[in-house]
Amino acid sequence: MISNNLEDVRHQDSMCTNEANVQHPFWHNLKYMVVGIVFGFVFVKAEIISWFRIQEMFRLHSFFMYGVIGTAVVVGMISVWIIKKFNLKTLSGETVKFEDKGFNKGQIYGALIFGIGWAITGACPGPLFAQIGSGFGVVLLTFLSALAGTWTYGYFREKLPH
Repeated sequence: MISNNLEDVRHQDSMCTNEANVQHPFWHNLKYMVVGIVFGFVFVKAEIISWFRIQEMFRLHSFFMYGVIGTAVVVGMISVWIIKKFNLKTLSGETVKFEDKGFNKGQIYGALIFGIGWAITGACPGPLFAQIGSGFGVVLLTFLSALAGTWTYGYFREKLPH
């Protein structure tokens, strides 16, 4: 059951005993930083962060980015199927649960805003840090815009269409 009451959500979060709520020393998360850095290098070498490649995709001049995105979708589908089929657990031994999510018309509005922003800036949240790390300083504006959009969504979330 999904609760719209913020206090219920906070209470549920505080009752969780999963790995996310366990306090670890600072170095425990270094593995995630290393994976993120490797992921960034792959993005750079594969030209996934290239503004030119992204514009090619939105102008329908190249299949390259559609192939990358399609491959990611297929890998994700196979991964979820394997996790469900073999009842795989997390590294800390927790059961992985997939909960059905309902559709709401706000998802259409959000997707349109996201797509327009992606087409205009040539950056989606995935490669933002790789673009910044590669020296594309102008992407800092896109990053700040993403932060502002996230904050705005959080602020108005309860008032948005469901």
